[in-house]
Amino acid sequence: MRNAIITGTGLYVPGEPIPNAVFDQRHHQEIDAFLRENRNIYQRYYMSEDQATSDLIVPAARDALAEAGIGADALDLIIVSTDTPDYISPSTAAVVQHRLGAVNAGVFDVNTACAGFVTALDIAWKYIRSDAQYRHILVVGAYGMSKYLDQDDYRIATLFADGAGAVVLSAREDNEDVVTGVLASTLYADGSYHDYMGIYGGGTRIPASHASVDAKDTLLRFARKIPPETNPRHWPRLVRTVLGRIGKTPQDVKTYFFTQININSIRQTLDILEVPHDRSHNVMDKFAYTGSACIPMAIADAADAHRLAEGDLVMLVGSGGGIAMAALALGWSYNT
Repeated sequence: MRNAIITGTGLYVPGEPIPNAVFDQRHHQEIDAFLRENRNIYQRYYMSEDQATSDLIVPAARDALAEAGIGADALDLIIVSTDTPDYISPSTAAVVQHRLGAVNAGVFDVNTACAGFVTALDIAWKYIRSDAQYRHILVVGAYGMSKYLDQDDYRIATLFADGAGAVVLSAREDNEDVVTGVLASTLYADGSYHDYMGIYGGGTRIPASHASVDAKDTLLRFARKIPPETNPRHWPRLVRTVLGRIGKTPQDVKTYFFTQININSIRQTLDILEVPHDRSHNVMDKFAYTGSACIPMAIADAADAHRLAEGDLVMLVGSGGGIAMAALALGWSYNT
């Protein structure tokens, strides 16, 4: 059976770490303690004024390609998941293709907000399973949200950061039962939340060139409060749905990778699934919240720390504005 395995990972963050104390000084109040205790955030990274999202992707992609042991010209497809693209058009994936020299790769972007990477990985898996011409696909999650933050609103600005994570997903022929590579997935959305959180200026609904456009519409805005129980309600259900398709239980999963915006939501989800908190590999203490990049960054971090072993059952669960969610199970098989 033809399946897809991760053969290389990479991550990149720009500049120097910005500790929580910077916000204490800026806003003249205690922010650091709250972020540490309630979000597990200690620091974050911001891109410079002259950087764009593709500048974060390219170094992460090069590391993933090097670990996969292939050149950029071996890529058949590049999928970039981001809601902070270089441009509205053309795709950021086109920029990345050019800068990597991936001359044989098709390209497109995916935007399901912070669920984007898991969604893109699901797409790449299905390309490989269904079409023999695809052997190596670069799948990227990237986030440049610092360009869209109102730094006067510390409740939002202190959470978000910039970064990119990349994986190379490669085809593997296996005549035995599939136990490694991508095993199962599912998507979920509730579009009634589309106007709760987002960057609402710049598209056709509110064109950036419109004379009456409000400057706040060009920044990340929480227009209404998403119920805090949303992720802990849906994440366990999605995990059980995916695992049920492969005859596994939450206890069989060696490592969970969740969207890294709220440590309490992660812990609550693990409690509902009846698995220890240390089954989740978290990186928000290092990188803060990097949206669609956080899960591939966490995967790369775990791989670098040798936390993932051959045959480990791994679960990815992403969620973002819209609301959009994606869950995917894979058996770890990492070729260096």
